[in-house]
Amino acid sequence: MRVRSAFLTALVVVVGVAGAAVARADSVIPFTNAEGEPTLAPIIKEIGPAVVNIATEGTVKGGAENPLLDDPFFEQFLPNAPQGNQQARPANSVGSGVIVDADEGYIITNHHVIQHADKIYVTLTDRRQLEAELVGSDPETDIAVLKVEPMALTHLEIGDSDRLEVGDFVVAIGNPFGLGQTVTMGIVSAVGRSGLGIEGYEDFIQTDASINPGNSGGALVTLSGQVIGINTAILGSSGNIGIGFAIPINMATNIMDQIIEHGSVQRGLLGVNIQDLTPDLAGALGVDAHGGALVARVFPDSAAAAAGIVEGDVITKVNGNDVHDASDLRNAIGLMRVGETADLTVLRDGEEVDIAAVIKPREDAQVASIEAPAEVAEGPSLAGATFGPIDPMLGYPDDVVGVQVLTVEPNSDAFRAGLREGDVVTEVNREPVADIKDLMAEAEDASEQLLLHVRRGEAAFYVLI
Repeated sequence: MRVRSAFLTALVVVVGVAGAAVARADSVIPFTNAEGEPTLAPIIKEIGPAVVNIATEGTVKGGAENPLLDDPFFEQFLPNAPQGNQQARPANSVGSGVIVDADEGYIITNHHVIQHADKIYVTLTDRRQLEAELVGSDPETDIAVLKVEPMALTHLEIGDSDRLEVGDFVVAIGNPFGLGQTVTMGIVSAVGRSGLGIEGYEDFIQTDASINPGNSGGALVTLSGQVIGINTAILGSSGNIGIGFAIPINMATNIMDQIIEHGSVQRGLLGVNIQDLTPDLAGALGVDAHGGALVARVFPDSAAAAAGIVEGDVITKVNGNDVHDASDLRNAIGLMRVGETADLTVLRDGEEVDIAAVIKPREDAQVASIEAPAEVAEGPSLAGATFGPIDPMLGYPDDVVGVQVLTVEPNSDAFRAGLREGDVVTEVNREPVADIKDLMAEAEDASEQLLLHVRRGEAAFYVLI
């Protein structure tokens, strides 16, 4: 009896907090049942029909891409999933989806749920099964859009994922392990998660609401019934450990709109190499900023070049939104369409500069091909590395001037800082380097640390030794 009382007391606390959130959304949700006990059943009954199960049929070449197919624990739920490396094998996927437009029949799910599908079937909570058409998908954000015949469908109201805060209560709805619709509850554990290597563009909502294999493409909703995320990934391959990730609905609907309009994402390019502005880099550059995206290279004929962005600029805002790191900038630009204008705030020589850059379409970078190899001279040692003239066989265009890294000693300061054999150093402490003599002169003038501007193929970045 004490356990039940404590449980109800905890739920009352949750409901009290949730009730305040619902009041802000101008919604009235019945949180108690006929006996006066706290419950989320009424809202789940209302929104449940908008979350569907997705099954696919198709084939894929090669071995299993999904590590779950090699997991004995998962085999019991998908007993027909083939194992091993084969030339071509059936690819049957079980996942979830969210109806976001009942009038048109549009459903959002994950790209990885349908990527090998020849046929896609959507099962509703009333047990109707509909064959779905793939409108389009975007692997880089892991979003796909399906369309079904719009007959007596229910859709979820779209929320605003930008308003989410850590500690907000959320509910995850999906189809884990093919069991059928399942509801779990938790909180927002973090927002803006990136650098996980899950997708090309990452800005995840992290939650401890239980998410398992099969939840992919399902809904993360607020207690007022608004969808604010598309469940997409878990940490670990075998099941929930309390760390799940959802794509913010603002990102998902942006991608959906482009897919519906164009059939694919018309993703543009700013034309820069960027990296995080760390405190050490900020100190070396003399930049008074606690975050931002450091521009390490500006590509010729790019949107950035046309707008006047230069190497060493620190981009701190895009369209009025703060840029905390390189991932923020990449996400913001990656979601803009070709021809749109990015209003940037840039720190340059201690001053804020406002720059408008018109996003250009993506183009394959062309690297000049140079034959006739030249002799490589031995260079002096610098922080565990040796340098020499740029080998023409590296194929750099004539406007890349500097010295090439010939060797880097393992465990040296240069190696730990990220310098590698074949890199080309073009600047030392913001001063251009044309040859070994320039490199040594700048290094001798330095007091304690060296800030190197480095080219590595098409990429460019700063290294602090």
